[in-house]
Amino acid sequence: MKLLLLEDDDEMRTHVASLLLAAGHIVDTCSTGPDAIFMATSSDYAVLILDRMVPGLDGLGVLKAIRAAGVHSPALFLTALHSIADRVEGLEAGADDYLVKPFAGSELLARISALGRRPPITEAITKLAIADLELDLLKRTVTRAGTRIELQQQEYKLLEYLMRHAGEIVTRTMLLENIWSFHFDPGTNLIESHISRLRAKIDRGFDIELIQTVRGAGYRLRGND
Repeated sequence: MKLLLLEDDDEMRTHVASLLLAAGHIVDTCSTGPDAIFMATSSDYAVLILDRMVPGLDGLGVLKAIRAAGVHSPALFLTALHSIADRVEGLEAGADDYLVKPFAGSELLARISALGRRPPITEAITKLAIADLELDLLKRTVTRAGTRIELQQQEYKLLEYLMRHAGEIVTRTMLLENIWSFHFDPGTNLIESHISRLRAKIDRGFDIELIQTVRGAGYRLRGND
């Protein structure tokens, strides 16, 4: 794994870096807070290892700045600060683990390995966009080419489902189960009428029709290809 180590003590930095290199990791090191922020925001690291007691901008301030910049790499504080309050403060600042000096090399390696196995944090999807059609999941609004489109609740749910499956064929059964929670076909034109109304609002007046009927199969929203 590629690791970043912030440690201002030369002897400790050399010792920890040697331990990590011997375990097969790639290690970038720095001794100041600003350097750590620059490196963490300029490159991807599997784990950040940060000392808290760094002159100037300390490890706590470094981690807060890194998190504010949108860096979600797991972070471990490796520090002599050992009180419960210190641990809580570090974890609340965005750290994922906390190891107190002096420490066993085997424990540090095990903790880094565990952090490196965590799935990466990804930004939550808040908008869906196909061509010039945009659906805001937070505001629950729909626009096409910048024009606001008012939808009823079921129309919104239907469009969201189609957009999440853009480019794919969705069948009547899929729509009945996921939009109306029907696990049987009511034998009505429920879907057809909703698709028709949605088309009138989404496609009418635009050169490109996004909602397509796939004869004998279902419906498809044109993808971004």
